[in-house]
Amino acid sequence: MAQPADRWARSDWWGVVLDGPDIDALATFYAELRGWSIWRRDPGHIVLDAGEGVGYLAVQENPDFVRPAWPTESSRQQMMSHLDFEVTDLEAAVAHAVGLGAELPAHQPQKNVRVLLDPAGHPFCLYSA
Repeated sequence: MAQPADRWARSDWWGVVLDGPDIDALATFYAELRGWSIWRRDPGHIVLDAGEGVGYLAVQENPDFVRPAWPTESSRQQMMSHLDFEVTDLEAAVAHAVGLGAELPAHQPQKNVRVLLDPAGHPFCLYSA
């Protein structure tokens, strides 16, 4: 079935939802990191609009959220998934993310990839092709 050209009229939206204890901080971090806007704010749930396509990132409040360990440790909360973002200038993108509140762990497994931790501790990657 063909979808309408207007993205807001489409019915095949999909997204990724991250849990966290402070969704305002988490939503603001990703909005500023990517230049996205906050599309909708509901109690305990915030949705970010990437500005194109039909994908979105949402954050939902979870007061029992357990920060994942990076690098992985067998006795601690494991990373369940992570976000990847391609950038043109890796050093500048890392500096921007750190300036917004990301952490840059010492363990970095690849030369053209930087694993960072968002304000809730979710690992995410910035990479250059």
